[in-house]
Formats: sequence, structure tokens, C-alpha cells
Amino acid sequence: MAIAHIAVLSAALSALLILPCAATIMITGGVTDLRRLFTRRGRSELRERHHGERTPVRRVVRRYRRRDDRGPRGRDDRAHRRLDRTLRAWDPAARMATLHMPTIEQIAYDLRRLDHQRRSGPHGEAYHAAVMTAYDSRLRLACCCLGIREYLHGLEGVERDLERVRVEGLLEAAGLVLRHEPGPAL
Repeated sequence: MAIAHIAVLSAALSALLILPCAATIMITGGVTDLRRLFTRRGRSELRERHHGERTPVRRVVRRYRRRDDRGPRGRDDRAHRRLDRTLRAWDPAARMATLHMPTIEQIAYDLRRLDHQRRSGPHGEAYHAAVMTAYDSRLRLACCCLGIREYLHGLEGVERDLERVRVEGLLEAAGLVLRHEPGPAL
């Protein structure tokens, strides 16, 4: 049993050592270079060829310094430059200006719907947290539309609940209907 474990571990270790080298040669070289990797003579030929292509250290250092300004090299160089140009030209403020803000009526409708959902029957803790997060974001949006200061974003726990009650009171004072009022029975 121990011999089998040793054989499996040695095979796995060999694969871990050989596969990255083989993948690198396949990417940078050709299939013939991969075949050379498996023989001792072929490996020595690859080493000699690789050492023959090297440039003096001074030129490598100078090339490295110049490369900092140009960005990455290789196959993805063109894609990286294109992405760089796109990100430089992209203005998030202009994108946000094109997005339409919901009307105050839509925000009020969402607040009434979310209020009903948060006050309705028992649901899971995750559901309640999601509804409360959506309700708070709509409260913040309503405050932004009506010019009311709110501090819901940085608070948690009881402080957030108290701030929510304060904001609801200010929004109702501004004329926003936040809760469904049951009508008279006919």
C-alpha cells in the first residue's frame, strides 16, 4: 500500500513540475520544442538556444525602464491599450446623467409597497433584511428628491431605526403618503 502511495505522489509531483514547463514552451515555442523537452539532449539544445538569445544585462535594464511607460507587452498589448483609452474617455458623471431618476410618485408607491412587505407576516431574516435595505434606499431617494437631510447610510441598529422614524416623519410632513390607509367599507 505504501509503495502505491509513493508511486502516486511521485507521479503527481512530476506532473506538477513538468506541466507548467510544457505549457510555457507550447505558448512561447512550437511543438518541436515540446518534444525536445522530454529528452536530455533536447533540453540542453533548448538551454543553449535560450542562452544564445539573451542580451547583455545593461540593455535588459534599459529596456525594462522604457517598458514602464508603454504598458504590458505580448498578445494582449493591443487589448490593454484599447481598454486604457476607453477608461480614460469614459466619464461616469455623464453616464449617471443619462439615467433617469424615478418620479416622486413612483418612489412613494415603492415606499408604500415596501412598508407593507416589512410589516406583513413572518418571513425569514434574510428576506426582512433585504426589504429593509430596499426601504432605506427608497427613503434616501425620496429625501434627495425633496431636499431633506438624512443619515441612514452610516448608521446601524437602533440608531438606524430612530433615523428611519425621523425621516418618515419629515417625509410625511412634506406631504408624502407612506402607509396605506384602509378606506371605509361600502
